[in-house]
Amino acid sequence: MHIVFGGAFNGKRQYVKDRLNGHEVYWSEGELPESTASEATIVIAGLENWIKQQLGKGLTEGQMMEQIRRIMDSGQSRQIWILTDLNRGIVPTERIEREMRDLVGRLYQHLFAEAEKITRIWYGIPEKIK
Repeated sequence: MHIVFGGAFNGKRQYVKDRLNGHEVYWSEGELPESTASEATIVIAGLENWIKQQLGKGLTEGQMMEQIRRIMDSGQSRQIWILTDLNRGIVPTERIEREMRDLVGRLYQHLFAEAEKITRIWYGIPEKIK
């Protein structure tokens, strides 16, 4: 699993698209893929939006982590997770926004610990972290 992360609008998606040009790709934006049994590279982007939706539905952190683990443990070796760093900046005033931000941080910690490769994108410039 490869994680590509950075701030909003810093070039994460373009970085991934450039590296996957010509490859079969299944791109999941703002949701978890239903099935990952494919030869295609699975790209999961907008996880923070999915987390916010799940909070609105009343799902717990444990339930969300279980769904994320299902994707991670699916046997699909070519996974790229595009994650937006939300933990730098102004703390939101709305409760659900603060909850989402805290939950994103905890879930990202798990994803980062499990990842084989991590690349930070800062204004279009990649930096290999792991």
